[in-house]
Amino acid sequence: MPATGTTSPARVPARPTADRQRRTYEIVARLVDVVVSATALVLLAPVIGIVAVAVAVRLGRPVLFRQQRPGLHGVPFTLVKFRSMCDVDPDAGVVTDAQRLTPFARWLRSTSLDELPSLLTVLRGNMTLVGPRPLLVEYLPLYSAEQARRHDVRPGLTGLAQVSGRNALTWPERFRLDVHYVDHRSLVLDLRILLQTVVCVVRRTGITEPGEATRSKFTGAPPAGALS
Repeated sequence: MPATGTTSPARVPARPTADRQRRTYEIVARLVDVVVSATALVLLAPVIGIVAVAVAVRLGRPVLFRQQRPGLHGVPFTLVKFRSMCDVDPDAGVVTDAQRLTPFARWLRSTSLDELPSLLTVLRGNMTLVGPRPLLVEYLPLYSAEQARRHDVRPGLTGLAQVSGRNALTWPERFRLDVHYVDHRSLVLDLRILLQTVVCVVRRTGITEPGEATRSKFTGAPPAGALS
């Protein structure tokens, strides 16, 4: 018989945990990635074919641009896009990014048609439809601990930073938005970003950083306590 005066520990009401909710989101988001990317690849096959031919004629071969980029947890994967720059040719005075970006290449980037092959990367699972954009591998050691959290999720075709200013944002602004997305990602937020992406593509806003052919390189996080 229990001792007089003892009480049983209070029971905590059962409820879904944050981990369970996050796992549910990840499963549903992955399902959406597969369905949308596979459907888009089929429906847009004629467009992809036309763009491939145009790139081959205007910019030459190879038609596809492949580069290692950091994925989930910073693990590299191969990013695949349509080529949007001509080769470096010092004899012809073609050296800088501005010189390598022909009018056709600028149009290709402004319409985001160069991103279409990345749908295959989404289907494979290295990328997702919505998430922080994959940047350069060489940036990995330059991030602050907070900025590096952008790699806690898979990189995306589009993201919160892309619909909030794209390349017109400063690096600190971009990284703050990436980390905000990591902390607040949800199906509702993903849908909002996808819809805003359509508007941004139509308006062709934020394609380049002011004064740059594309955008300036990231040179590292400012020291702790410095203004960013």
